[in-house]
Amino acid sequence: MALPLVNRRWVLKPADSRKVDDLHQALQIHPVLCRLLVLRGIDDYEAARRFFRPELGMLHDPFLMKGMDKAVARITEAVEWHERILVYGDYDVDGTTAVAVMYSFLRQREGTNVSYYIPHRYREGYGISKQGVDFAIDNGYTLMITLDCGIKSVDLIAYAQSKGVDVIVCDHHTPGAQIPPAYAILNPKQEDCLYPYKELSGCGIGFKLISALATAWKLDNSTVYQYLDLVATSIAADIVPVDGENRLLAYFGLSNANDNPSLSIKTLKDISGLSKRICLSDLVFAIGPKINAAGRMDDARKAVDMFIEQDPGKIYALAGELISDNDERKEVDKAITEEAMGILEGDPLLPRKVSTVLYRENWHKGVVGIVASRLLDYCYRPTIILTGSSGKISGSARSVQGFNVYEALCECADLLENFGGHFYAAGVTLKDGKYGEFVQRFEEVVSRRIDRRLLTPEIAIDADILLEDIKPAFYNILKQFAPFGPTNMRPVFRVRHVWDYQNGTRIVKDQHIRFSVHNRRGIIMEGIGFRLADKFSYTQAGPFDIVFTLDENEFNGNTALQMRVIDILPAQ
Repeated sequence: MALPLVNRRWVLKPADSRKVDDLHQALQIHPVLCRLLVLRGIDDYEAARRFFRPELGMLHDPFLMKGMDKAVARITEAVEWHERILVYGDYDVDGTTAVAVMYSFLRQREGTNVSYYIPHRYREGYGISKQGVDFAIDNGYTLMITLDCGIKSVDLIAYAQSKGVDVIVCDHHTPGAQIPPAYAILNPKQEDCLYPYKELSGCGIGFKLISALATAWKLDNSTVYQYLDLVATSIAADIVPVDGENRLLAYFGLSNANDNPSLSIKTLKDISGLSKRICLSDLVFAIGPKINAAGRMDDARKAVDMFIEQDPGKIYALAGELISDNDERKEVDKAITEEAMGILEGDPLLPRKVSTVLYRENWHKGVVGIVASRLLDYCYRPTIILTGSSGKISGSARSVQGFNVYEALCECADLLENFGGHFYAAGVTLKDGKYGEFVQRFEEVVSRRIDRRLLTPEIAIDADILLEDIKPAFYNILKQFAPFGPTNMRPVFRVRHVWDYQNGTRIVKDQHIRFSVHNRRGIIMEGIGFRLADKFSYTQAGPFDIVFTLDENEFNGNTALQMRVIDILPAQ
C-alpha cells in the first residue's frame, strides 16, 4: 500500500469562556475539565451531576415514542391469543442483538409463540425481503416485529399487511418521503414523534419497546435491564452518538458486561482475551467484528443463536464459529483492500477527484464496507466500494468528517434501485446499466456540496493543557467522562513547546515513537505514538507540539499516566 497517509490539520474547538468560568465556580474542578463539559453541552451543576452520576431512572418514558401505545397493545393481544409472532432483524450487530433481545424477552412470557428471522446478506439483501415476508405468510405468522430495518420497505410492508400479517417497525434509520403502511412504527426520527432522544440504535428502540411491554405487563425492571450488555454492544458497533440516553444505556450496559454479563458476552470476552474491565472500544474492535463476521461471511443466524442459547458448551461452539468467520473475513478484507489500493495508485486523475467509487464484480460483499473505511485513511474523500450481488451492483459508502453521504446519495436516487443509511455510512444498489452515470453523478454531487476543507482530515482538539496539569486526580475525573464514543470522544489535548528529554524519545519497531519529553519547568512526561516514525525528525530539531489522549500504562506491576500521541508538529 504505497499511497501515503494524508496530512492532518489541527483545530482547537471553540468553547464559551464565560460558561467555562461559571462552571468552574460551581464545580471547583480543573478549568480544563470544565471546558470539556461545556463542549459537551454541560454548563451547570445539575447537568454535570447527571453526567457524572447517571441513573437508570433518567431513561425516558418509552410511551413518549410515537406508536408505542399501539405497538404494546398489538403485541399484548398477540400474546394473549397465542398468535404466531415473527421477530425480524438485520444481519449486522445492531440487528442481531436487537432480535436476540426482543426474542428472549417475549419467550419469557408464558404461552408466547415467537420465532425469529434474519435475512441472508447475499440471497436476500439488506432489510425486509420478499422471501422473509413470504416465510411469515406461508407459516401462519400474524404479527411481524422488524428491528433495525423496515422504515423504507413501503411496498413489502403493504404486501404483508394485505396478507394478514400486521407489521410493527422498530427502526432508527432516516425515514423516506413515504412512510410504510405498518400497523405501528417506532422511530424517533419520524415526523411528529415527540420522543426526546432521536439517536437510539435499532437495538435501543427494541429495548424501549420491551421496557414499555414490561411496564404494561407489570414486570420487574430486571426482566429488561438484563439485556443492557447487548444494547451497549449495538451502540458501540453501530457507531451511534454516545450522548443523552445512549450514554446511559452504554454506561449501564458496560456495567452488565463487566460485572454480570450474559453467557454469550462472557464467552466472547474470554475468547477475545479481555480479562480486564472492558470499555466501549473493546466492544467496537474486539467483540463487534466477531458478531458481524457471521453475516459478512456466512449466516447471521448463528450470532442470534449464540445470544439466545443457555447451554455454555453450545455458546462456546457458536462463538468458535464466529471466530472462524472473522479470521476468514480478515484475509478477504486484506486482499480486497490491497487490490483497491492498486487501482487507486494507477489512476492518474486521482489527485483531482473529490470522491472515490470503485467496482469489481468478484469482490466479497461482506467486506466492502470495511474496505471503504480503510480507503478513507489514505485518500480521505467520500468513498463507495461496489461489487456484484445477485445480478446487481451494490455496496457500501463511507464519508469524511462533516459530509453527509446519505444526502449526497439522495441526489442520485434516480440511478439507484435501493439505498439507505446514515450521515457517514450507507448501503446502495444501482439500477441496471447505471454504473458509469452514477460514478459521474456522485463525483458532481460531492464536488458541489463539499467544503474543500473537509478533504483534509481534522484533529479536533478539546483543550490546551500544561504537562504539570496531568496528575492522577485530573485523570480520575477524566475517566468519569466515559463511555467514550461519537459526540463524547476521548478528550484530545494539545501541549505546546516540549523537548526531547535526554535523548529518551526514540523509534521503536521501525514505525512507532516512544516519547520522553519535558517542558521549560522541568516536568517530564512519557508517551507512545503509533505509526508516527516518519515525523521523528520533529522531536530532534527543537521544541515541538503534541496532540494526544491520556491513558494509563501498566508495566511490571506499576501504573503511570502516559500520552497516547496522535500527531506532532514543530512548535507553532
